[in-house]
Amino acid sequence: MSTGAPKVRSINVAESEARPILGPGGNKARSSSIPRKHSPKPNKAEEKKSSSPSPAPQSAPSVLRRQELLLRSNFSLNASCSSDASTDSFCSRASTGRIGRPSFTARRRPSSARSDSKVPAKLEKVVPDGASVPPVEISTVKRRCSWVTPNTDPCYVTFHDEEWGVPVHDDKKLFELLVLSGALAELTWPAILSKRHLFREVFMDFDPVLVSQLNEKKIMSPGSPASFLLSETKLRHIIENAHEIVKIIEEFGSFDRYCWSFVSYKPIVSRFRHPRQVPVKTPKADFISKDLVRRGLRVGPTVVYSFMQASGMTNDHLISCYRYDECNAAPTVAESNDQNTINSNHKAEEKIIGSDVVGPVDFELSGTVDRLSFS
Repeated sequence: MSTGAPKVRSINVAESEARPILGPGGNKARSSSIPRKHSPKPNKAEEKKSSSPSPAPQSAPSVLRRQELLLRSNFSLNASCSSDASTDSFCSRASTGRIGRPSFTARRRPSSARSDSKVPAKLEKVVPDGASVPPVEISTVKRRCSWVTPNTDPCYVTFHDEEWGVPVHDDKKLFELLVLSGALAELTWPAILSKRHLFREVFMDFDPVLVSQLNEKKIMSPGSPASFLLSETKLRHIIENAHEIVKIIEEFGSFDRYCWSFVSYKPIVSRFRHPRQVPVKTPKADFISKDLVRRGLRVGPTVVYSFMQASGMTNDHLISCYRYDECNAAPTVAESNDQNTINSNHKAEEKIIGSDVVGPVDFELSGTVDRLSFS
C-alpha cells in the first residue's frame, strides 16, 4: 500500500479516461471508444430542488394522524376567521349607527329609486291629438299700499280697496267720514271699521239734522251703546259739529259744495312712492281746519287731512298701488253754481288770515265787495 498525499481528481476529467462502472456482470471498464453525451447544465431552481432533502417515508398510521391534525387545525382556523369577520362587520356597522343586515339597505335603495322614477309618470297628463290645451291661469296678486300687509284686518283691506281715496259727494257720507276721522284720536282704522255698524245706529246713519237733535245726557249715560264707542268729550263734539254742519248746509246749499270748494272741485293728486312721504297734515288741511273752527266745529288739521284722504279730496295712494290709477280715473262732480262766490270768499279769508287779522269777518260781505269792484 502506497503512502502519500491523496490524489484529488479534477472535475474536468478528460473524456478519454477510463471510469469504473458497476454493472450486473461485475466491474468493467468503459471503453473510451464510446462517446459521452454532454448533459445540459441544470437551472438554479432544479439545483435547489435536487439539493433539498426528500422527505423520509412515513408509516400509514402516522400519515393518517397527521391528516386528522391538519383537518382540525384548518377547521379551527376557519372558525376564528369567520368570527373575526363578523366582529369587524358588526363594529363597522355600529360605528356608522346602522346595526342590521346589510341586505335590508340593499333592498331599500332600488325601491326608493323606483318610487322616484314613478313620480313624474303620475304627474304627466296625456292629451289626445287635436285637443286644445287651455292656457295656464297665473294668479296675479294686487299690489296695494305698503301699509296694507297680509296680516292686515280684512275690514281695513276692504276699506282701502273700495272707499279710501274715492271722491265722495254725499252729505251724510261726508259727515260720517268726518266723525270716523275724528275717532282716530282714540281708535285705529280697523277698530273703527269693526264698530262701524254701531256708529251708524247711534248717530242715525249720520244724518246731520237728526244727530243735531240728539240728547247729550241720553247719549252719554252709563251703559248706553255710545258710551262703549268713544269718550264723553268726543261724543259731545260730534253733536256740536252736527249743529254747525246744518248751518253750513243752509249757507252753501250742501256740505259737499263747501268741502270741495277748497280744492276747486278736483282731487289733489299726490305722487308718493314711500309711506314716509305721506304727511300727517298739509297747509291746505290747516287752512280748512281754521275755517271750520271759526264756524264752531271742533276739528284739528290732522283730523281734517284724514278726512280729505278718506273722502277722496286728496289721492294719497302710493303710485305702486293699483288703486292709485283707479281713484284718479274716478269721475268728479264739478260744481259750477256759486263757485266764483265761494272762491272769492276763501280768497278773502286767506288774505285776512295772512295779514294776522283776528276777529269775526263777514265773508259774504267781502265777496259782494269783490263783485262790485270787478263791475
